Amino acid sequence: MGVIHYGGASEPLHIEDRALAHLKVVIATKLRRNESFTLSWRHPDDEPGGRSTIWLHPSIPLRFTFGEPEVPQLNVKWIEELMHSANSTGGIMLVDEMLDVPEA
Repeated sequence: MGVIHYGGASEPLHIEDRALAHLKVVIATKLRRNESFTLSWRHPDDEPGGRSTIWLHPSIPLRFTFGEPEVPQLNVKWIEELMHSANSTGGIMLVDEMLDVPEA
């Protein structure tokens, strides 16, 4: 399980390592361009229902911590989908991985 430490928040955000690796690419790209945006996600089943959103800004400290030492192979289609949402007015919505499924 990975973690995002953002600003002075007392509680880090827990995100599965594979999803976090993909988010990191998109977030780093946006912040490198000096762009601010939101990141939203649905609460896990073991938490009260609902969703959360944070505002990401280049001047706010951010750290990604991964539970696994190995970098996963990245799914370009998933990164593109996350980047597309990052460029929308709604910001990044953490969605399930986009898989290339061979047609039958």
